[in-house]
Amino acid sequence: MSTPILTAVAWPYANGPRHIGHVSGFGVPSDVFSRYMRMAGHDVLMVSGTDEHGTAIQVQADKEGLTPRQTADKYHRVIAEDLQALGCSYDLYTRTTTLNHRAVVQELFGALHANGYLVAQKEMGAISPSTGRTLPDRYIEGTCPHCSYDGARGDQCDNCGRQLDPIDLLNPRSRINGEVPEFRETEHFFLDLPAVADALGEWLQTRTDWRPNVMKFSQNLLEELRPRAITRDLDWGVPIPLEEWRDAPMKRIYVWFDAVIGYLSAAVEWARRSGDPDAWKHWWANQDARSYYFMGKDNITFHSVIWPGILLGANGQGAHGGKPSRFGPLDLPTEVVSSEYLTMSGSKLASSRGHVIYVRDFLREFGPDALRYFIAVAGPENQDADFTWDEFVRRVNFELANEWGNLVNRSISMAHKNVGAIPAAGELTEPDLALLNASQEAFGTVGDLWGRCKFKAATSEVMRIVGLANKYLSDQQPWKLKDDPQRRDTVLYVALQVVADCNALFTPLLPHASQKVFEALGGSGIWAALPELAEVSEEGNDDYSVLRGDYVNQQAVWASRPLVAGTPLTKPSPIFAKLDDKLGETGPEWAPIA
Repeated sequence: MSTPILTAVAWPYANGPRHIGHVSGFGVPSDVFSRYMRMAGHDVLMVSGTDEHGTAIQVQADKEGLTPRQTADKYHRVIAEDLQALGCSYDLYTRTTTLNHRAVVQELFGALHANGYLVAQKEMGAISPSTGRTLPDRYIEGTCPHCSYDGARGDQCDNCGRQLDPIDLLNPRSRINGEVPEFRETEHFFLDLPAVADALGEWLQTRTDWRPNVMKFSQNLLEELRPRAITRDLDWGVPIPLEEWRDAPMKRIYVWFDAVIGYLSAAVEWARRSGDPDAWKHWWANQDARSYYFMGKDNITFHSVIWPGILLGANGQGAHGGKPSRFGPLDLPTEVVSSEYLTMSGSKLASSRGHVIYVRDFLREFGPDALRYFIAVAGPENQDADFTWDEFVRRVNFELANEWGNLVNRSISMAHKNVGAIPAAGELTEPDLALLNASQEAFGTVGDLWGRCKFKAATSEVMRIVGLANKYLSDQQPWKLKDDPQRRDTVLYVALQVVADCNALFTPLLPHASQKVFEALGGSGIWAALPELAEVSEEGNDDYSVLRGDYVNQQAVWASRPLVAGTPLTKPSPIFAKLDDKLGETGPEWAPIA
């Protein structure tokens, strides 16, 4: 039965190009999941966009001598191009500087305010002495007052998981220039999280299948909820939609509140562009729908506690009661799929810290599927994982090239050489049937793993079938069966059928390669659809780029499709090229091993 599946993907900041650590958390996992769900026949809506407000954008703009809008425009385009090249199949990848997004954010803000879940109060805000601007929480580091971790941020400590405010930190310092921030009294709106604590707790108790790291982290946060500021002193962001605050040009809605609402605003924009303005309700106001949120572990707080808290308050479902916003009651997340950190030689990949491999550089030299494969099989699914060039070379050469690529190449090459087409099978023997049964049964096993975001296990299971197929060819030795062409053709047919099955099993992970394998097996048309970069318009706003695609009409399905004997074959080209072993020792010139 078809189920509406919302894939909500974390919004990357528009303050620079993305590195491979970023896409290992939000990009590749969300796309693999979405592609599988589409192949399995579900109604998928995959949405996100570029997060373009906040002080981080202002800081980058100052560095480059640009305005915040120019900076957002520049990096939105760069990020969208990189995600397109990576093959991320967004139904809509948009941006937060749209008028649509502003309207949706202001609507939920207004609903929270009307329902009593926003309170104005004064606090001590962190100000940069050199610029006079508010320093965002995440741009302040110091020592955690609870566990003494020296890398705690102004919003939370990644070591002990506690929620913090910048003034809580010991020895605080600005990550921008190292200066000690000044703390001045300022008035802001606070989200009354304690008023939704009971409802949040009841909801979290129903989340029985979350990843253990996400559940534990979320439950710890619930124990010490306190009001959270959702406005800031800056002039780049969504204006506060209250008459009495319209004369405060340096007050804006805080970027984290703005960004999480983007999941809804992107769905609303997608619906309008689809020609049915109410289509978003199929994923947001439907008891049968399921929603999955993908991000790195530093964003768990915002997705497992704060965003559900916003939704509960806007729905009128907290301690203060209230009426839903004009969108009506909105569904809370089904699952928060958080990855750990991808490190490089033990250091968290972060452009601000100098340990970085940019997506664009990587794709230019190695292509998208090699990176997608590495993230799935060796990435930070449940614990921090270290990216090393020697491990990357090993995975590509021994797994993608020697195992999968070799199976594809030699199976099709032998069939092309001896028959020129997909051969007809004769009587099947026990070894033939054993391999075909294993291949067909893998659809149930691998599909269950893809659907539960068990990416390493799913990839390993497909590679197990690939290994069985390679062993089958070695055992049956079709190249020695010239005197028994019927048996030779049967072996080659079985091998090609398993190649087709494994190609389908791999399609969510390797969409670019799967298209090539599909064509090498005589297929025509689109097997695995890829995203397109398009320019769109919005009344009252400048035109901008979005990612979208036609995934409904692709041919990829989650099933074993019998090959048609007689389908012409041509001599295949290698699907994956082997890498120079020296790369594992030196790294490329643009990211050398120190």
